[in-house]
Amino acid sequence: MASSSEPSIDWRDLAASSHYLTAVAVQHAMQCGDLAMAEAGIQELIDALSRSEKRALRSQLICLMAHIIKWQTQPERRSRSWVATIASARDEIIEIQAETPSLSRDVIESLWEFCFRRAIREAEAEMECSSAISTLSWQDVFEREYSLDS
Repeated sequence: MASSSEPSIDWRDLAASSHYLTAVAVQHAMQCGDLAMAEAGIQELIDALSRSEKRALRSQLICLMAHIIKWQTQPERRSRSWVATIASARDEIIEIQAETPSLSRDVIESLWEFCFRRAIREAEAEMECSSAISTLSWQDVFEREYSLDS
């Protein structure tokens, strides 16, 4: 059992700064027999990893939506790079979901409006003009084919 003179660990701060150091601290707590401390550390590490994956999902969804907004707003500027970015973001989202099954379609739908607003802001800044796009459907984002041939 850990002695009362041992400093308390701020698991949230530690997990936010380093997953590795959090795992090492959990291991140390287990070796010292402080299972309650180890359990608290493991839970915070799980939560931190979940937040990290959710941030990655949001980032990819914003990137994907921004490129689709640009695609729809500036058809004359379409490029192979935009096609590749759209495909890459879709692939990344699929991989994130495969690695973290809890990040389901329902989670994506719960992030949709936030990501769409951010995507509009990013796309308009990159295009240096306003977009008339007011919404994107699931089909627009995940099912429609984007190619220079169509």
